[in-house]
Amino acid sequence: MKASLLTLLLCFLGFATIAQDSEELPSTKSIYVELGGPGLPYSFNYDFRIDKTRVDSWGMRLGFGGYAMNGESFFSLPVQVNRLMGKGPHYFEVGIGATFFTFSEDSNRYCVNGTYDSQTGEYICTSYETYDYNFILDVDGSPSIMGTMNFGYRRVPIDGGFTWKININPIFNNNGFWPLYAGVGFGYAF
Repeated sequence: MKASLLTLLLCFLGFATIAQDSEELPSTKSIYVELGGPGLPYSFNYDFRIDKTRVDSWGMRLGFGGYAMNGESFFSLPVQVNRLMGKGPHYFEVGIGATFFTFSEDSNRYCVNGTYDSQTGEYICTSYETYDYNFILDVDGSPSIMGTMNFGYRRVPIDGGFTWKININPIFNNNGFWPLYAGVGFGYAF
């Protein structure tokens, strides 16, 4: 009799564990591309909730962005802690973080004086001047860090799928504060 009860108890616990594992969890992770926003010109991002059982909780986003063309290059790494508040699929998003970025130093200098080489047909610069690089705010050089904030709307489907967001992203550094920077993102929640 004891063996039968023990077997029945173990089977019940096994079925309860299987039922708990098959319980559907909400979509607490997403990948998306964002134009503007904390990634500055654009970024590819991964966002996750720390509490995997609730979408309306604290989370974090990690991303990268950049470009290289015509001798200029730019690379950014946005990192942000954020919180979603609301009830699925509509959430208010608030966050704060920083974006590390680097750019080619050659892109912020221009030729002042030079000579024309008649043999090669090239213009040879003999002196350069530099100007302050800026991305909305002046930047002291490369690499640099820009502080970012995030206030906006995010739509996250309850069962996962297409997700989108639109945000106001104030940015700041040691040279100032710009409150009207914005971003829009599209991606997939899972």
